[in-house]
Amino acid sequence: MNKRQRINYIISLLEKLYPVTPVPLKHKNKFELLIAVILSAQCTDERVNLVTPKLFKKANNPKKMSMLSINTIYNIIRPCGLAPKKSQAIQSLSKILLEKYNGKVPKSFASLEMLPGVGHKTASVVMSQGFGLPAFPVDTHIHRLAQRWKLTNGKNVKQTEQDLKKIFPEEKWNKLHLQIIFYGREYCSARGCDDTKCNICKTCFPKRKSPIKTKKS
Repeated sequence: MNKRQRINYIISLLEKLYPVTPVPLKHKNKFELLIAVILSAQCTDERVNLVTPKLFKKANNPKKMSMLSINTIYNIIRPCGLAPKKSQAIQSLSKILLEKYNGKVPKSFASLEMLPGVGHKTASVVMSQGFGLPAFPVDTHIHRLAQRWKLTNGKNVKQTEQDLKKIFPEEKWNKLHLQIIFYGREYCSARGCDDTKCNICKTCFPKRKSPIKTKKS
């Protein structure tokens, strides 16, 4: 298969497997989504979804969250890891949202990335899943799969994002990034596929006999 054939096959297979792509992180508003995405850094979605109900019961908007002490936030989110830094960021950004954005989550990459604890990937998730605007969030899993499937040279997540945006239609970005995540978890995980076992790897690279060396993000 050449690259264009691989791309078409991947799109077709993922659409067949995952015609519906529910947002993995449970939330009821854009603020809750923002907090959940921050908590998901170096933590599984499953664990975040166990922690956030207790947090959001106490504070599901910036005003209430800003009134919680850092220690209170810390004690709730501790199972998610990196709790000292995350609890500080959550309280600080809540105050900023009140002071600068009238308690609303801003609808721009620049404004989101100025908030404490919010990097480009977090902003991309909020823009795509919260506002429905075109974005292609790339985490370490998508970065790894893009290399396995030879869709990028894999220098870093920034380069991978740029490459994926070039080869996939913009109208598919929001859905496709979730489809890739779902496929990776089910069929092409770091442990579940050695670059030769899953349907995409076998079909696109039938001559591949051993794993490729994945460049870290």
